[in-house]
Amino acid sequence: MHKLLTDAARTLVPPRGDRHGPLPPLMLTLTAVTGLVDAVSYLALGHVFVANMTGNVVFLAFALAGAKGLSALASVVAMAAFLVGALAGGRLGTRFAAHRGRLLTTATALQAVLVAAAVVTSAVNHGSVTTAVQYTLIVVLGLAMGTQNAVARRLGVPDLTTTVLTLTLTGLAADSASAGGTAPRPGRRILSVLIMFLGALAGAALLNAGLTPTLGLALVLLVATSVITRRLSAADASWIKPQS
Repeated sequence: MHKLLTDAARTLVPPRGDRHGPLPPLMLTLTAVTGLVDAVSYLALGHVFVANMTGNVVFLAFALAGAKGLSALASVVAMAAFLVGALAGGRLGTRFAAHRGRLLTTATALQAVLVAAAVVTSAVNHGSVTTAVQYTLIVVLGLAMGTQNAVARRLGVPDLTTTVLTLTLTGLAADSASAGGTAPRPGRRILSVLIMFLGALAGAALLNAGLTPTLGLALVLLVATSVITRRLSAADASWIKPQS
């Protein structure tokens, strides 16, 4: 328990000299954004995910098999937007390969622009989800989450992918002392799952107040992440350098 709590504390407040600097808590913030955004996409945009592509592949198969309440087109559009976003994130990763701070700052700023477009679209339509609104939101949110996934992969902070929890949960069990492992970073792994859960819970609850406030919260988190990262990216900070 002491190891778990210590690891969680070091993730939330990294010690001075940590090789990932402030990235762990910033990545947890993006994990919360994922929970919010996927709550919106699944609950308000027709049972589709914009961050969880495993789910979309399965939904596509179900829809093609004739399952009710699912749209093959929505799943395909979400996956296509995600891939384009991931391509953009990959290019950002190449452009800012030598400076992780600039990479995260730029990527979250781009995400903020995309989510802001989603907020405006929702507000203009008074939260009503017509077919045009549905697909507009799927596209812009899919682009944002594809970018986030690619950048998180390039940043390489262990156990903080911001979207994929299957491997995190597997590692939590398979690497535990009960399985004969060394249980690396148990606190971080549990935090990752918990933050995703809380983001999704908040998203589902906020949807009762409307689509716009829910997307607005995701926008605030992205803007905060971009601003904070920029301010913490000092030229002499060791964490900005790419990790081998």
